[in-house]
Amino acid sequence: MQASPCHSRKIFLFLGLMDENTPMRVVAKNRKAWHEYTILQKFEAGISLKGVEVKSVRDGHIALTDAYAAFEGGELYLNNLNIGAYRNKGYTDHDERRPRKLLLHRRELLKIARQIEIKGNTIIPLQVYFKGPRLKVEIAIATGKRQYDKREAKEKARMDREMQREIKNRLKHR
Repeated sequence: MQASPCHSRKIFLFLGLMDENTPMRVVAKNRKAWHEYTILQKFEAGISLKGVEVKSVRDGHIALTDAYAAFEGGELYLNNLNIGAYRNKGYTDHDERRPRKLLLHRRELLKIARQIEIKGNTIIPLQVYFKGPRLKVEIAIATGKRQYDKREAKEKARMDREMQREIKNRLKHR
């Protein structure tokens, strides 16, 4: 069972790591994912980073393009996540595309592993954000869309826009 974001927020409030008005600050979004995949289920995961990488992410030097998650030795790793070099790095440095460990509860990992076994399912990151002082990654189990699915989605979005425009015009001319 996935812990609700509200529950995590209450824990942070209790521990004093976050106050009532602390917003979630989105650092990067994977907009292409919504177009190329059908999202089946979402999870919130922590991510294990080096200090220089966190500073680089705070500066906005992160790209989710071509990133995906995969199991290695019973742990879930985020591959191809590009975190650019920190400009004030000094003597420390990091590999920009190294695999980064995702931090999830064991039962969440088992649930994801079961769903990945189904042919065509994959794990992709949707967004990276700061929740209080912690960096979080929203990952999703997704299935790739076929070309005709993409066309149907575009047509549905166009019809919805036209419907909203028509409703707005009718309410305006009453």
